[in-house]
Amino acid sequence: MERATCVIAGGGPAGMILGLLLARGGIEVTVLEKHGDFLRDFRGDTVHPTTLDLLDELGLREEFAKLPQRRLNTAQLPIGGRMQTLFTFEHIPGRHKYVAMVPQWDLLDMLARAADAEPTFRLRMNTEATDVIREHGRVVGVRYRTKDAAAGEIRADLTVACDGRGSTLRAATGLGARRWATPFDVWWFRVPRNATDPAGVVPVLTANRVAIMLDRGDYWQVATLIAKGSDPALRAGPIGEIMRGMADTVPWLADRADAVADWDQVRLLEVELDRVDRWYTDGLLCIGDAAHAMSPVGAVGLNLAVQDAVAAARILAPKLITRTVSTRDLARVQRRRTLPTVITQRMQRLLHVIAVEPAISGKVNVSNATQTPVALRVFRRIPIVRSVPPFLVARGVLPEHAPDFARRP
Repeated sequence: MERATCVIAGGGPAGMILGLLLARGGIEVTVLEKHGDFLRDFRGDTVHPTTLDLLDELGLREEFAKLPQRRLNTAQLPIGGRMQTLFTFEHIPGRHKYVAMVPQWDLLDMLARAADAEPTFRLRMNTEATDVIREHGRVVGVRYRTKDAAAGEIRADLTVACDGRGSTLRAATGLGARRWATPFDVWWFRVPRNATDPAGVVPVLTANRVAIMLDRGDYWQVATLIAKGSDPALRAGPIGEIMRGMADTVPWLADRADAVADWDQVRLLEVELDRVDRWYTDGLLCIGDAAHAMSPVGAVGLNLAVQDAVAAARILAPKLITRTVSTRDLARVQRRRTLPTVITQRMQRLLHVIAVEPAISGKVNVSNATQTPVALRVFRRIPIVRSVPPFLVARGVLPEHAPDFARRP
């Protein structure tokens, strides 16, 4: 019979960080990842300053610096054909005054290498957690299936669901969630980037286009917001309208008006926003998207999941060592992470109402304005107002730090 002190379902950022931290505490931990590698496109690639701080504390600064990345220092907005700075990260506290754009597969590979150096860590690729094992009402492990259809079980003192917003383990335990309606879905696609293009983050807000362009070095990663559920109808139309509409507003994109030539180049993200009422049951804990699916507004999902993992490791490691984890301990993790989750989701819901919904309904046309809108002028001129968005995006609420046992020079 296979056994671990802790088994983690899902090898995303939350699962890999938690696995690394627990292994550094000498805890036998197994991470199950259903895919054979980490190569998935259009995943959360924004690594915020709080996560950069964590990597420093874990002694991974030099390894992270070797990864291909771009630093986002500013957000700019095209208005009347000119680029205007919306905000910068230069005044936020801390060492890292930028958001790093790093392919998630490179970040996860780095974390896997660091964890593999720990003798109590195991990563099982091509292995999907399919169900929980219960005994006397308590979760005591997981059932799994491999790529070649082999089935098995792993018994554990604690099972952690890090298997995303469609969490199989969450569904298996019947943990209920509160869901909020979202007014939009997202199209993701790539556009070549020229050396003369502006750098950083470029929002495009017109009467018929809402997009966020993220500088990835030799290409732009573009998120285009569309009305909820409208993807099938829009895909029945011409593909060329996606880029031509943006090029009409952003003149420096004119030479790339035909850059997106096939609907297969456009990936759909169906936006969900939910939060589990209780993140745990006896023997199992949900963290990250398995506990709270986030809107892409602010691009904070990856970093919030990482913060959950750090809090869970700090609170639960001493109990896992003595094999005395109780539901009270799992409840402590939820209590610790509820405030930042609730505040972030409320901010996202507010932005859905005051910004996203008007934008996708054609009521906002900032990029085609002939002069800077009054609200934006006020925002840029009042320091305290101007400093809030970059601080909340970069630092968030209640950032976590690596426990002493996991730190390395």
